[in-house]
Amino acid sequence: MRNLIPSWIRVPIAFFIIFGAVEFFVNSGDKPAFIEYPVVLLFLFLVLLILIAIEAIIDALENVMLHKLDDEAKARFLAEKESTYQFTWLKNIYKKLLGSKPIEEESEIILDHNYDGIKELDNSLPPWWVYSFYISIIFAAVYLLRYHVFNGPDQYDELETELADAKASVEAYKKTAKNLVDINTVTVLTDAADLNAGKAIFETTCVACHMADGGGGIGPNLTDNYWILGGDIKHIFKTVSEGGRSGKGMIPWKQQLKPLEIAQVSSYVLTFQGTTPANPKDPEGDAWVDEDEETPLEEELEQAVITIDTTNILGN
Repeated sequence: MRNLIPSWIRVPIAFFIIFGAVEFFVNSGDKPAFIEYPVVLLFLFLVLLILIAIEAIIDALENVMLHKLDDEAKARFLAEKESTYQFTWLKNIYKKLLGSKPIEEESEIILDHNYDGIKELDNSLPPWWVYSFYISIIFAAVYLLRYHVFNGPDQYDELETELADAKASVEAYKKTAKNLVDINTVTVLTDAADLNAGKAIFETTCVACHMADGGGGIGPNLTDNYWILGGDIKHIFKTVSEGGRSGKGMIPWKQQLKPLEIAQVSSYVLTFQGTTPANPKDPEGDAWVDEDEETPLEEELEQAVITIDTTNILGN
């Protein structure tokens, strides 16, 4: 079996089998093991050296044994060596693609030109070159029709498509990676699990200043409509994360709480709105009006404008 497969094939096959086994069993994340762990690269290098050394040692042993054999055994051993697979099919393909005449047949293609005894052969172009030329013509025709006649997508269109796909992938990832939330992307969390987590955080870190029912103590009342630093989810998230007023507000919690935890406790704080605490603290700050919601007065004015416009249209 060894005589059928030459060493220059045995060594790479054995090396890549070992390489594949290392990559399979070594957990290196998204990177190849030999990049993530330099010691693996050293190990693979040593394996390659060992494989080459084994082949060299076996060949040396064979030579030593050959010299100790008698003539008949030497002849039999050499005959087995000669039976090694020669890859004749590969050599035949190479000769066909090269398309050159054997030296014995060059007399058939010698031209009449003779320059100081130097003769010229009328060789045809190598088949590999001719086939490559024909393939390039076919490729050019297909390319012309695809991109210049039928206006196929060019590299700029492909770039825009890839950017759109990448943006969609990032947005999809953000939906599952809640800890990427910040003041610009935070929204009110309404899931029971998030609100329960926010309640647990509030009872651990906020009760001392705001009371369990949000009525306020050292800190302001969270149940009324008056806020010092803003009363929507973004302002509350910023206040919890960055802290309150300098010198007399609460500490910033961004070092102790993750972004998702800040969003959870901020969403829970909003559930106190409209409730009645046992001992509510007097309002502090300014009455908060959400710019995204219309007040009853604004709704009445808008309805009045619509009525006036309708009357004018009917009158005309």
